[in-house]
Amino acid sequence: MSDTQSFERRMLEALICPQTQTTLEYDAEAQELISRKASLAFPIRNGIPIMLVNEARKLD
Repeated sequence: MSDTQSFERRMLEALICPQTQTTLEYDAEAQELISRKASLAFPIRNGIPIMLVNEARKLD
């Protein structure tokens, strides 16, 4: 992992769920931030996390 990728991952992992205020899991393959407690997946578009509940995908 390059320094840039490592920095980006740490930055993304520092974000919290806007609904539950809990930590998020970074899914690099799906380009999403996962909130297990809220059962939501927040998309990352063009490298920018979209932290809006109405933009998040509901998890099953």
